[in-house]
Amino acid sequence: MNQAMETTQSNSGTIKRRADQRVVDAPHAAGTAALETVIEKNPQQMIDVAPTTAAQVQPVADPAPLGLAAFGLTTFVLSAVNAGLIPKSGEPVVLGLAFAYGGFAQFCAGMWEFRRNNVFGATAFTSYAAFWIAFALLVTFDIAKIPTDARAAAVGIFLLAWTVFTAYMTVAAKPLSRVLFVVFIMLTMTFLVLTIGAYSSQAVLTVLGGYLGLITAIGAWYASATTVIASTRKH
Repeated sequence: MNQAMETTQSNSGTIKRRADQRVVDAPHAAGTAALETVIEKNPQQMIDVAPTTAAQVQPVADPAPLGLAAFGLTTFVLSAVNAGLIPKSGEPVVLGLAFAYGGFAQFCAGMWEFRRNNVFGATAFTSYAAFWIAFALLVTFDIAKIPTDARAAAVGIFLLAWTVFTAYMTVAAKPLSRVLFVVFIMLTMTFLVLTIGAYSSQAVLTVLGGYLGLITAIGAWYASATTVIASTRKH
């Protein structure tokens, strides 16, 4: 009789454990069924929320050659005007370059440098892109609105501000590369001479600044070319 009672209790315990297990498994089973239903009805939605880690870690190509080329070419053309190689009446030829290449293309290079966590490149390219856009806007819309007696001081201050910026960027460029450091030294000298020329209204200083700008542009082109050529040789 005791054995029968123990058997009955054992069977009852087994039934209770199975019932408890069904209670525990029920939410899981319901969730699995619901997920399968969602997948069957919305397969594209499940694809869209899939992890995108592989895409997120794709490297960005080095934007420095683009930024240097955009800066160099636009600087070359404007400096040709300042040096007298292009008549002053031909200055509008620079405006399209200032907006599109020196401005927009160089701005894109700056944004890509942010993506690569390059503080110097991002600051330099984005700032000089803004310089070219500001220059084009000044020549196109604003210079005629400035009274003649205030024009020299206004343009002088504009150039002086960029001289200061370029000077401390030159200090920051020194540890990076010798070529880049020389380019920034020449650019600082270019801005400085143009600033003095604007303040004093001495055309000879503007011409000198133009020739310094041509040298700066050639240096920027050289830095761009070496990087591009090196990248193609890797392939």
